Amino acid sequence: MAYRVVSYHRRFFSPPQLAGVSRFFSSTVKLNYDVKDNEDFGEKVLKSDKPVVVDFHATWCGPCKQLAPKLDSLIDSKNGAVMLAKVDIDENTDLAMEYAITAVPTILGMRDGKIVDRVVGLASDDQLNNLLTKLTDGHE
Repeated sequence: MAYRVVSYHRRFFSPPQLAGVSRFFSSTVKLNYDVKDNEDFGEKVLKSDKPVVVDFHATWCGPCKQLAPKLDSLIDSKNGAVMLAKVDIDENTDLAMEYAITAVPTILGMRDGKIVDRVVGLASDDQLNNLLTKLTDGHE
């Protein structure tokens, strides 16, 4: 009898049956993405029709790991008005040099391909809110 219960549940809760369920629970608009290279940065950040918060970070950086959840929640709270691009400086050294990233984390607020604001280091909630306000001021 136990075998039937287990096999019954496996039948309805196995990955192939659940594959279509995730589309009902995920949003259709991706609010954040990892930048892979310069071309990807140009397409997703510089040509974006929405303001973009660019998070220059490194995998070995402790403050970067602390800042990431804050940024994710703030971007989510803007309901799609702002996007978040994450740039790993170790994988994208050219971008880090082009934007004069001398310390991580560094947050750039960009609109229409231009830098609106810059925050270096572990930003406070007030600093992040001010950055988002500058980005979305009159554009929400």
